[in-house]
Amino acid sequence: MKLRVITYNIHRAIGLDRRFQPERIVKILRDQDADIVLLQEVDDGAPRSKEQDMARELAAELGYPHYAAGHNVSLRKGRYGNATLSRHPIVRERNIDLTIGNLKRRGCQHTAIEIDQGGSSPYRLEVFNLHLGLGSLERQRQAGLLLRSKEFTAVDQHSACIVGGDFNDWLSSLRALFVEGMALNCATDKEKRARTRSLKTYPSFAPRGGLDRIYYRGKLHLVAAEVCRHPLAMVASDHLPVSADFRLQK
Repeated sequence: MKLRVITYNIHRAIGLDRRFQPERIVKILRDQDADIVLLQEVDDGAPRSKEQDMARELAAELGYPHYAAGHNVSLRKGRYGNATLSRHPIVRERNIDLTIGNLKRRGCQHTAIEIDQGGSSPYRLEVFNLHLGLGSLERQRQAGLLLRSKEFTAVDQHSACIVGGDFNDWLSSLRALFVEGMALNCATDKEKRARTRSLKTYPSFAPRGGLDRIYYRGKLHLVAAEVCRHPLAMVASDHLPVSADFRLQK
């Protein structure tokens, strides 16, 4: 069985033209046809996004029967954070606080997803959807918080696990921690001239940095990964979405 996972910082559905147009996000995601969608910067009740519960609205518009929202930042009115949409049941969800001191609140949403393959027991996938900070030291400490969290340490190394989102990691300085410290593989890395490069997703109109990534481990076989080149994606957000196709292994 194949599984497509996509991560996308939607910038509250406010494009580079400063217009709030969630229908552009819907068109892009519908075209990608992913089974599991990891979103960052998703508003709930904020005036700038017409006070919509965007996780619920996007899930309904795209036909995802299951979704979970992990709010990190409270505004004067409304809030925003990460959201996970899924075609398969979300049986558990937690929001892991990755905030460092008095810096902007950040978080990682953990969802456990069960996939029915027609066997006696469903296939369980642990998904971590994160948005890290802007400072290098801040990101290192946030990665450490995730590594030591009870949610992550409880996941067996042989179990299927995905860690994706907006890492804000321009120089790939966190790669060793995720690959060596967490025993993850990076689906969105490409080997070029004997060097490892991340697929470029930011800024959307002329990508220079691989800020959005998908890591994985356990009972998953990577088939392919790519950056979405939908024409609307160049303006719908300041990030491009990136997807990875996996084959589930028993």
